Amino acid sequence: MIRLPAFPIVPTGRALALLVLLTPVAVVIAATAPSAWIVAPAAALTVLVLVLADGWLAGSLHRLDVTVPHDAEVGQPAAVRVTAQIARDSDAAAPQGALGFDARLGPRGAIDFTLSGTGAGEHFAGAGAIVPQRRGTGLVQDLWLRWPGPLGLGVRQVYRHLGQPVRVWPDLSPTRSPVLQNFLRDAQFGLIARRIRGEGTQFEALSEYEPGMDRRRIDWKASARHTRLYARENEAERDNQIVFAFDCGQAMCEPVDGLPRIDRAVTAALTASYVALKGGDKVALFGFADRPIVLTPFVTDTRSFHRLQTAAAGLDYVPREPNFTLALATLTARLRRRSLIVLFSDFTDPTSAELMVESVERLVRHHVVIFVTMQDAELEGLARVEPDSLPHLATAVTAAALAHQRAIVLQRLRRLGVDVIEAPHDQIGYSLIDRYLETKRMEAVG
Repeated sequence: MIRLPAFPIVPTGRALALLVLLTPVAVVIAATAPSAWIVAPAAALTVLVLVLADGWLAGSLHRLDVTVPHDAEVGQPAAVRVTAQIARDSDAAAPQGALGFDARLGPRGAIDFTLSGTGAGEHFAGAGAIVPQRRGTGLVQDLWLRWPGPLGLGVRQVYRHLGQPVRVWPDLSPTRSPVLQNFLRDAQFGLIARRIRGEGTQFEALSEYEPGMDRRRIDWKASARHTRLYARENEAERDNQIVFAFDCGQAMCEPVDGLPRIDRAVTAALTASYVALKGGDKVALFGFADRPIVLTPFVTDTRSFHRLQTAAAGLDYVPREPNFTLALATLTARLRRRSLIVLFSDFTDPTSAELMVESVERLVRHHVVIFVTMQDAELEGLARVEPDSLPHLATAVTAAALAHQRAIVLQRLRRLGVDVIEAPHDQIGYSLIDRYLETKRMEAVG
């Protein structure tokens, strides 16, 4: 609660416009009747008196409460709620509020909002939505509140410093979506870990062969002993190791649709991690730029999912080129068994792409690798646009060349045996889940 004993009175735009309109009147009086010069300052003084009187009639503020959320998710709106008790008798316009905060918490660093009556007499309430742009901790610094008088010439205005921190976490909204929850509920592994028969390589039991079963599942030795056809039922393998590796370098810090690529990647990885943990696999996160940043221990249960969220929140934005050779060599040395490695990265020039391909080639010899990159809609748009001038033609040619180089690099990765996912940022999460489940069905990891 914030208590405010006194407030300044500020003229509105209407009052300033009225004073501007009095200027030509003063010029006319000075030209036609110089002896009546007192009329102009008297009129201006009258306007100022009206401003003060209108501000006084606006009423006084008895109570102000501000509720700032302690936590928020990147790219998701979080409400800063303001309630005020203003004693006034007139039906003037609603109070207006404004918030100032770190650029991390919003694109402009400020938002405006309106307080509306709550139906309880002098009480007003409103909320301003901040939309964090980067992970980390940002400050909601300032609050301005103003409410006008009945004439609209003067307003009462108050300023208060808040300085309240907001911790910005990765976006987990896809894991809470009804689509994903229904999928997990209906999926083969469900919400409760259980044995899955019919797939995998680990022998579980024999069952009598029925028409429609895969003939490759027939156990001929057991069938010969029992003089009837029997089929093997295998158990799908669990306990696979999955590592989500993030390039936190310069290219991944570039924004796509308002948020850095690395934040889009983190959201997709955490969504897929949640599904993998539900499927009984182990998940770890690895972040790197010009050097390794973080490598978490493997998490084996959804009850420890918050550890992955905390580690992902600590991935920094590094405006330097990534060192794929050092990073992937470090990761390979830490892995003691064949794993599924999901690498989120991007590239802007052939040199960095060449170093990345060489490092991934060494990695794919011992592990299953999925390379995830986001479609560059801006680059594709520049390449497709019809040029109407020489500069536009040069831009289109350059964009087409870059898009061609990008396609060549992705094709080289596919030839190495890397599974490449290139999709819009809002689709990579579900595409990654589909690719993970397909890899799991093929038993390519264990």
